[in-house]
Amino acid sequence: MRVDLITFYLLAIGTLLASGALTLWERRSYPRRRRELGVLAAGYATLALGCAAAAFRHNLPGVAGSALANLIIVGGYLLNLQGVALLNERRYGRIALGIMSMLAFAWAIAGERGEAVMWAYISAIPISVVCGLTARELLGMRDSKWKQSRNIAVAVTGGHALFYAFRVTILPWLAASFGPHLLALFGQATMYEGVLYSVVLPMTLLRLARDEAHADLRRESQTDYLTGLGNRRWFFEEGASAIRESNAFPPVSCLALDLDHFKAVNDRFGHEAGDEVLKSFAKILRSVLGRDVILARIGGEEFAALLPGHESARAKDLAEAVVRRFSQTVTRTTGGVEIAATVSIGMARFGTEEDTLAKVLAAADRALYSAKSRGGNRLEIARAATTRANLDDAPDRRLTAL
Repeated sequence: MRVDLITFYLLAIGTLLASGALTLWERRSYPRRRRELGVLAAGYATLALGCAAAAFRHNLPGVAGSALANLIIVGGYLLNLQGVALLNERRYGRIALGIMSMLAFAWAIAGERGEAVMWAYISAIPISVVCGLTARELLGMRDSKWKQSRNIAVAVTGGHALFYAFRVTILPWLAASFGPHLLALFGQATMYEGVLYSVVLPMTLLRLARDEAHADLRRESQTDYLTGLGNRRWFFEEGASAIRESNAFPPVSCLALDLDHFKAVNDRFGHEAGDEVLKSFAKILRSVLGRDVILARIGGEEFAALLPGHESARAKDLAEAVVRRFSQTVTRTTGGVEIAATVSIGMARFGTEEDTLAKVLAAADRALYSAKSRGGNRLEIARAATTRANLDDAPDRRLTAL
């Protein structure tokens, strides 16, 4: 079945407008990317307008119709580039202005004599360059949650860039060798490819935004809203994963932490002041233990930390540093009240492959309450005898003494 050029243009216009509408709808439901999705929607609408101008370009006098259509189309591609770049917190304002200025200048020089060459070949140069830059921006997205969608978008934009690069470099030679009828065939191929681009790229970028939104929701469900640390569920999921990845169980230590006399802090200064103390303690934990440690708030004033790859001596030094640093910290509340608090810590480590995170945390917890019974503001380390006494269900599975 033969499809005329106007039908292709109408199909491209329809798909681009539909993509723009879907992107605007997604923009309403995902405020975090409101600006980026708005720019992308504007890009699709501009491309649709450019296709409409291209379909009726011969209705304008001289070279004006072709030049206007080409400038609008390139403007749409530049808006797509800007929308993708904003995802990486980058901008292409000056580059966009430069490309549009050079393209307008080229059309002015070409005039009516060079219209055919400009439309068939030279106009493809900025499209190829802009799509190549878009593919590069997509490759710069390192976030793992975007990997699958990003790879598809890179393939689409990169393929589009190569297609137009072929049009400006190889096609002139082929047309000279095999006749001008090849240009008509390639024109139809361009429309096929353009329709594919107008469908696949917008849907892929929408998928990228949805993946990010899903990841954000998942992170929020696993994060303690007050301290920004992980919650209990996240701790056990991440901890189990870290333990599985620890081949042959290299040193893995576990800390159970509990603020001393925290109820008295709430009773005396109020829960808002207690929240400030909790946030202050969370900051100290992050600062002292570092990024490689799995940190979570697992209860009111109860915290837990898993230290993969930390020898016992190193883990002990870090835990003692937390105790010391927090005891020297004065939390200042919004009301100007200064509160000094302390923390007790219990420490245990994995001794055999049969130890589980729940068992080791329980051992650390027992050491923690031993620290509290001795006055608090200190670190206690789980002992082998204590561990055996509390593992009646598996007497041969015990933690190695530290």
